[in-house]
Amino acid sequence: MSNHFDFEMNTDFPVVYQLKLQGHLGAEWAEWFGGLTIAPEEDGITLITGPVRDQAALFGLLKKVRDLGLTLISVNPIKTSERE
Repeated sequence: MSNHFDFEMNTDFPVVYQLKLQGHLGAEWAEWFGGLTIAPEEDGITLITGPVRDQAALFGLLKKVRDLGLTLISVNPIKTSERE
């Protein structure tokens, strides 16, 4: 497993990230998470996905996850070809 971020980041545009959390959050939390998409999965996982303008904003999202007491499973940048 590599820690290398293997695609070129274009700093002109926000990077789309997907946070994977244990437990379910409803869509009503989207505004609190800056309008990101919240998608509960059948297996008890919630995916929070959307553009994040910079590292400071990413750390802000992670702080919100911590403040809610949620278990963070993963944080992944989404490659341009994988964006919806």
